[in-house]
Amino acid sequence: MTSTAEDLLQSLRQQSLSDNSDFEQIAGAHISESLSHYYQRVRQQSLKLCSDLEIEDYQLQADAFVSPAKWHLAHTSWFFETFILKNTPDYQAFHPQFEYLFNSYYNAVGQQYPRDKRGLMSRPTVQEVKAYRQYVDQRLLALINPDNSEGALTREQSDLIILGLNHEQQHQELMLTDLKYNLSFNPLYPIYAKAKFPAGQAPNTEQGDEIAPLEFIEFGGGIYNFGHKGGGFSFDNETPRHQSLINDFRLANRLITNKEYCEFIDAGGYQDPQYWLADGWAWVQQNNIAGPLYWQSESEQGSDSSSAQRYEFRLTGYGQLHPQQPVTHVSFYEADAYARWAGKRLPSEYEWEVASKKKVITGSFVESHSFHPLQLHSDKNSLELQQLFGECWQWTQSSYAPYPGFKTPAGAVGEYNGKFMCNQMVLRGGSCATPKDHLRTTYRNFFYPQDRWQFTGIRLAEDG
Repeated sequence: MTSTAEDLLQSLRQQSLSDNSDFEQIAGAHISESLSHYYQRVRQQSLKLCSDLEIEDYQLQADAFVSPAKWHLAHTSWFFETFILKNTPDYQAFHPQFEYLFNSYYNAVGQQYPRDKRGLMSRPTVQEVKAYRQYVDQRLLALINPDNSEGALTREQSDLIILGLNHEQQHQELMLTDLKYNLSFNPLYPIYAKAKFPAGQAPNTEQGDEIAPLEFIEFGGGIYNFGHKGGGFSFDNETPRHQSLINDFRLANRLITNKEYCEFIDAGGYQDPQYWLADGWAWVQQNNIAGPLYWQSESEQGSDSSSAQRYEFRLTGYGQLHPQQPVTHVSFYEADAYARWAGKRLPSEYEWEVASKKKVITGSFVESHSFHPLQLHSDKNSLELQQLFGECWQWTQSSYAPYPGFKTPAGAVGEYNGKFMCNQMVLRGGSCATPKDHLRTTYRNFFYPQDRWQFTGIRLAEDG
């Protein structure tokens, strides 16, 4: 094995895995699922998400921070080839240049093709990338098969496969959000897919059941345990398990809606610097920000500009803003400004984790095929926390930093999460583009405060 693969394995062991765990226990939520089936299911899901794309869609890259769908399909295969297959006897790489073309940011592995030029790679073709995936899949499944000629799958190999599958699920979400951003520049507003909505939930529905006013639920302070406690897979940034003291706090029972966010806009929120952090206000001014990403205002025929209707672009098409659905595609700066305007604040990631303990992970995930956050049912108990999971990633006021005792592993694995622990903010809860079985209450997502192409939303908090 290469030193890079050894570093990956060492990191996994440091996270939570006991010496007597087998790969089905490592999978956590997949205890009853064979590794072979788990691998095929995740890999097929990536292709399924691309099944409605036109060949031209695979190549789009509107900015450096997004990647073409074709690149995502190739990079997730590169991961398995680089860290597993290349360390097996007699393996022949599919293409000698793919290690360079599809390496994302692993300096320990080698040079990378410039990120902002991925959209210029017309070759390899989509069919060649799919052939690459098939080539990798055949050899991985042969390795997983206990009757393979090389002998039983090693613990080291199974650990890396689990890591690679969780990595691919991250890219499945990125594929959808990157594609949405790329398609949004087309004035034809192409439809990615037709959504499947419960009754009254369609985004082009002007009216919906009125949601009850926001309620705040009390949580007692004290010393709590935080982070992943073992017994299943986690990323390194969820560890080590540790204790921290938090004060009494109250957390909003649901996410902020489009209607509520419109009140902030209409009150001049984007024109008043008192609600904005200095960097946020500079960002608003420099970029002429006037509302969430993908929102537009259109005046009705024969009406003045004050009666303009708001519309938004979704993966399911362009249509009128649904007032009761959660506001999404807001930056940390916008979420923080809204909270200040409302006389509240954003929760810390520790507060969010305390509130989510023992909660069932349920909500709108990618499996729902809504491809957009859904309205809260009006009959939900307003005294219970709702929309904790799925729908929108929820900004917290916590900077993305290592937990006490965290040590960045040497080599490539340290570049997976550790090297990004600077100048970013933590988000919790998942979104409508997140695979449900990829999520945990300890899962720490992170983005720069100006980022908003992900499905990001707002949950308010206040001191107890």
